[in-house]
Amino acid sequence: MTDPHARADLTAGLIRALLRDQHPDLADLPLSLAARGWDNQLWRLGEGLAVRLPWATESADELLLKEHAWVPGLAPGLPLPVPVPQRLGVPSELFPRPWLVTTWVSGEPADRVPAMRAEDAADALARFLSALHQVAPDGAPVGRGRGGPLGPYGQYFERSLLDAVERGLVADPDGVRRVWVDAVAAPDWDGPALWLHGDLHPANVLTADGTFCGVIDFGDLFAGDPACDLAAAWILLPENAAERFHAAYRPAPDVATLRRARGCAVLRALSGLLIADDGDRGLPNGKSTWGPPARRSLERLVASLG
Repeated sequence: MTDPHARADLTAGLIRALLRDQHPDLADLPLSLAARGWDNQLWRLGEGLAVRLPWATESADELLLKEHAWVPGLAPGLPLPVPVPQRLGVPSELFPRPWLVTTWVSGEPADRVPAMRAEDAADALARFLSALHQVAPDGAPVGRGRGGPLGPYGQYFERSLLDAVERGLVADPDGVRRVWVDAVAAPDWDGPALWLHGDLHPANVLTADGTFCGVIDFGDLFAGDPACDLAAAWILLPENAAERFHAAYRPAPDVATLRRARGCAVLRALSGLLIADDGDRGLPNGKSTWGPPARRSLERLVASLG
């Protein structure tokens, strides 16, 4: 029996067949591969649409269905373009998993073309997260190991730091650990669960003309502690832009939230370093472009504690 969650061999021919079968009015639009992500492949469809299909992980099905359920209601209130689901593809004999047709969001991933206009980028990110971070309704999805207290992730932090040190990727492990210890010591979030993107690494934020122009991949959308998303300031923004971001974000974050955000940023930066190193070594799912923003992030985080 074929495993429906095995890594799929997706081709333009298969995708056209799926469209002809379920959405024939779209089947003859130009089609080209745009990206291979952790969970999904992204294919551009015509000028304004994209097809997202799970190809590598079992969890991808659930993530796509979550986007289909929740993103259309959130998108109109967001000040940056996001991929809005337009059509749902259902499992069939051609392809045994769900898939989506969404709007296309133009721009370059920030891991390849980082934002350089510090003030504009800080303001754009602050506006986006201020708009997204609204109180989530009952029944909103919960995070996959994100958006809660940091204490339970101590072993993960230590393993990641040790791995990065052993690979020669971290110059000041004691400084990194100080940031983490300070974050864990901060009071936990005691406010309402807010809507969060949940996965704001540089490959999921798009740039144009030196600033942010779109946010993609809402598969990790969930409700929780805003510190999870506020960590993005450390890994997405240019030098000396984090303070402007914190000043522009509303409501103004308290000191404890900013401390927890630094801890979340440390976890993301260590993960980015390891994924980049895997890419440098030619390993599957490695992404070399994740290294520079992760290194800059750790340097800034260590310096932020003086």
